[in-house]
Amino acid sequence: MKIGIDARWIFRETSGIGVYTRELIRHLAQIDRKNEYVIFFRDRDLMAAVQEETGIAQSANFKTMLVDYGIFSPRNQLFMPRLIKAQDLDVFHSTNYMIPFLAFPRDFSGKTACVTTIHDLIPLMFPDAAPRSRKKRLFPLFRGLMRETALRSRLIITVSESSRHDIIGHLPCPAERVIAIPEGVHSRFRPKEADFSPEEHSGQKTEKILWVGRQDPYKNLLGLMEAFALLRKKYGGGLELRLAGPADPRYPEPALRAQELGIADSVKWLGHIADASLVTEYRNADMFVMPSLYEGFGLPALEAFACGTPVICGDRASLPEICGEAALLVNPENAAELCDAMLRVLTDKKLAADLARRGLKQAAKYTWNETARLTILAYEKAMITQLN
Repeated sequence: MKIGIDARWIFRETSGIGVYTRELIRHLAQIDRKNEYVIFFRDRDLMAAVQEETGIAQSANFKTMLVDYGIFSPRNQLFMPRLIKAQDLDVFHSTNYMIPFLAFPRDFSGKTACVTTIHDLIPLMFPDAAPRSRKKRLFPLFRGLMRETALRSRLIITVSESSRHDIIGHLPCPAERVIAIPEGVHSRFRPKEADFSPEEHSGQKTEKILWVGRQDPYKNLLGLMEAFALLRKKYGGGLELRLAGPADPRYPEPALRAQELGIADSVKWLGHIADASLVTEYRNADMFVMPSLYEGFGLPALEAFACGTPVICGDRASLPEICGEAALLVNPENAAELCDAMLRVLTDKKLAADLARRGLKQAAKYTWNETARLTILAYEKAMITQLN
């Protein structure tokens, strides 16, 4: 097969879709010497960095191409179909929902099969979950784009059975054309070696609670603020809530609520941090909390597991599926329940150690090599059904 992958979804600032795209390319290059790949980029410097980082520069069956238009540009709709045809691709994989529509007729009459990864349907199912996003402002257009993507994709990959169920229920795509392939955990996420902490020995340790993500309302930062304020009243020791993720001026409410609750002095806004620093944050945290109202997958929970950190997360959408019995599951809309779960982890060291052990076992089930292997099978299925 000759497979094209749209790597324009990799941006300079780390994003979940960018991580998925980069890791998929990296592990395809590690396990596949049979198929031929064309990887499309827009940014020359980013292309060089990804080539070096993923090892595709040394893989004879991989080549890269630079295009001078973005994914959402009208030029993408006009010119990308010609490029796909000129490259004589058997399969074109877009690692997020936007595709060059003219390249893929609804009747699948073209040579190239389109495979699209749709990570979740949050903007479609819960348009008020990110009320100030562009997708919310242009909701009818976004809904139409998603429907067209579903109609023109020979196969849709998603990252959990929960998201698969949502896609089948909300998009015009039969169940046999939607498959779930979970993401993996990078090997950099692993526990730190045991060391001596004078702060802990002296009894003056500040307990660190970590959260990672964007500030969209469905991530439920407001609920976390309420729960943390309750926790400060119940727990006698020092506490610090550490929030890792890009600042978003569209959603000032969590910071304002922290001020109103009198907890701002214990809330540390870390902003976007590099991968190495993120690993350190996971390792140094006494627990990781993910009180999301919805997640398509929930990769940060697995990353925390892999670092040996106890995890508390919401009992919604994909999180129970991905976390299994390795996390404490709570109603994310009940601040008192979330507070009590955090208090249990802080005060019951046996529970915390058990969660850490279970988390390591759960994280080991998710590898990018397996993601890549299953994705190759998806490409083969898409090509065969396109030809038939």
